[in-house]
Amino acid sequence: MAIDEERRAALMRQITEEGGFAYVSSAEKAAGGDLRAAEAAREMAWEQLHSGPWYEVVPAWRDAYAMACFHVAELRAGAGDRREALRALDMGLIMGGPLLRRDIDAAVERIMAEKGVEDAAVDDGCADMWIKGISANGDLAEALRILPHRSLSCKKVEKQLSLSLETFICDYFLRDSPVIISGCIDHWPARTKWKDMEYLKRVAGDRTIPVEVGKNYLCSEWKQQLITFSQFLERAQSTNCSSNLTYLAQHPLFDQIRELRDDIMIPDYCFAGGGELRSLNAWFGPLGTVTPLHHDPHHNIFAQVVGRKYVRLYPPSSSEHLYPHTETMLCNSSQVDLDNIDLEEFPVTADLDFSDCVLEEGEMLYIPPKWWHYVRSLSTSFSVSFWWSATTDSCRVT
Repeated sequence: MAIDEERRAALMRQITEEGGFAYVSSAEKAAGGDLRAAEAAREMAWEQLHSGPWYEVVPAWRDAYAMACFHVAELRAGAGDRREALRALDMGLIMGGPLLRRDIDAAVERIMAEKGVEDAAVDDGCADMWIKGISANGDLAEALRILPHRSLSCKKVEKQLSLSLETFICDYFLRDSPVIISGCIDHWPARTKWKDMEYLKRVAGDRTIPVEVGKNYLCSEWKQQLITFSQFLERAQSTNCSSNLTYLAQHPLFDQIRELRDDIMIPDYCFAGGGELRSLNAWFGPLGTVTPLHHDPHHNIFAQVVGRKYVRLYPPSSSEHLYPHTETMLCNSSQVDLDNIDLEEFPVTADLDFSDCVLEEGEMLYIPPKWWHYVRSLSTSFSVSFWWSATTDSCRVT
């Protein structure tokens, strides 16, 4: 593993201009094989990444962090410590900049190839628990016991089988109208592979991922952790307490783990309106994970690959009565907890009209921009969101 001299030198000049003389000194020693210097350079770059709000981080420091992770991985791998090398590379992918992306991807590929086919066997009891978790709340009466008040009592989201792109654009996209589309992802390898714990552990078990722990991101006990994918799978089977729920949420997992990216495909609907894909995110978790009521700026195709989820939708016209947070960082999130509405503080919300559905395995839901949505998993659930922007939003039909 090696970084070409031209890119390395250019980055060192940038970091020097930012006052990172100590980092440059350590990075030079790391390139010469000094593991302690590599670790020191990584720590210095990490401190820069956490010196203020993320949007204020100088991009060169993200690239510097990725370079330090690369050096650490190179030296760890040379010493035979494959797991630590892989962790360092994952941290470079998660937190680092784009400059060394291809180098890190190639290093991951080499380490995974050297790993070979290790034993990822799952005992029958775990396999049975996994399938049971995916099949939970198949009966509607069971599901209703854990859903918010008035669930499935108002307007149902319209459902269409194998909707043509032309019909999707004319009847839903241009009208800002949600729709469930079925029969379009049955051919994805993920539909079967992601139910196989042995497969998931084999291709992703040792990879480090960021997860959310707690009821949801609006709760005080909520936190983030870095764990391996195998640890995440174990938690997905065993978590019963909402304060310890572990959710792999809104993470670009498929940029990080290419084997999982090969299991899915971008739906044609994401090209509606001259579309350009903005983000491709994973939403993996156990029964009971909740994404609180919020809205997003982009068009969204939400594909339910494994398991089932309940989704409630409110149109943008309801925004005033959904009491958005006033803080800038949370202005797209509602103050209303649909699972326990405070009728004194939010008296109007409980009587608002909404549309909702149980999104079944193999279905996709189109959520137009600015539509408020609340999502609750009814089983162990793996979903993928495709966000895209369009150039024809000015031609919408009302």
